[in-house]
Amino acid sequence: MTSQRLEDDNSAARLLLAIGLQVLVLAGLLLWRQVSERFTQTLSALVGVGIVFNAITWILLTRSDPTEIQPALAMAWYAVFIWSLFVDANIYRHALSITLPVGMLVTVLTLAAGFILNELLFLQSP
Repeated sequence: MTSQRLEDDNSAARLLLAIGLQVLVLAGLLLWRQVSERFTQTLSALVGVGIVFNAITWILLTRSDPTEIQPALAMAWYAVFIWSLFVDANIYRHALSITLPVGMLVTVLTLAAGFILNELLFLQSP
């Protein structure tokens, strides 16, 4: 919904790519750590918090006005983004039995990989 609000024609494909990447990373890491039985619980947690954070982001986006400078709204969005990173890192921390910094590394690397893949696959020509 957020991508459609931004008038992104590839929003469904971008979403499927991001979800697919996160599922593959999660499955691979759980298999590597030999705790693949935690897959359903971990994926459910990631999906649940993803829905909540995307709903919050969507609400903030509906309040935005591109013609105005809105520092409070930008800071709110930034705070939600950072909060979501820590929540995801905590989920990975518990699922993989790792430290929070390593969980944050997994979270940020997965986010970065998704961003790079999205940009490469859906590169718009000027």
